[in-house]
Order: sequence, then structure tokens, then C-alpha cells
Amino acid sequence: MVVIRLARGGAKKRPFFNIVVADSRERRDGRFIERVGFYNPMAAGGEQPLRVALDRVTYWAGVGAQVSPTVRRLVDQAKTATTTPAAAAA
Repeated sequence: MVVIRLARGGAKKRPFFNIVVADSRERRDGRFIERVGFYNPMAAGGEQPLRVALDRVTYWAGVGAQVSPTVRRLVDQAKTATTTPAAAAA
């Protein structure tokens, strides 16, 4: 089964997550099919905390990939961020 999930990167106490499409049998941080975004919970200042290629997530979900609960929450955040007028003005 193909899943869309987080793969952890970054240093100790400084997490950084890639949003990846992977085979469910692969390790969490192992081989993946495609990187569709990232999530940086420690973003400060002008750094971008979240970037998701919504078209690719939609494609993979359409062909049967299962989306993890955390990634689903992040995708929903990204969708609302792109539709708000404040985000469009920036």
C-alpha cells in the first residue's frame, strides 16, 4: 500500500519533516517515491513552516494512497492558508 506520511530529518531537538509518498513497508525515514512538501515546526522569523504541493497530494490520494492523520491535518492547514485573503495579499 502507498502512504503519504512524514519522514523525520533535522538534528537532535531540531525536527524537520519531509512529506513523502512511500510504500508502507519501507522504514519511516527510508526510501520514498516522491517528496511532496515539508513541515518545519521550529520555523522562526521569515522561514516558511509548511509547504505542500496540493496537486500532487490530490493526485496520489486519487490513485489510492492513504494519507496519515498528521499529514491530513497539515494539508488542511495548507489549503486554508492558500484560500485566506491575507495569504493571497502577501
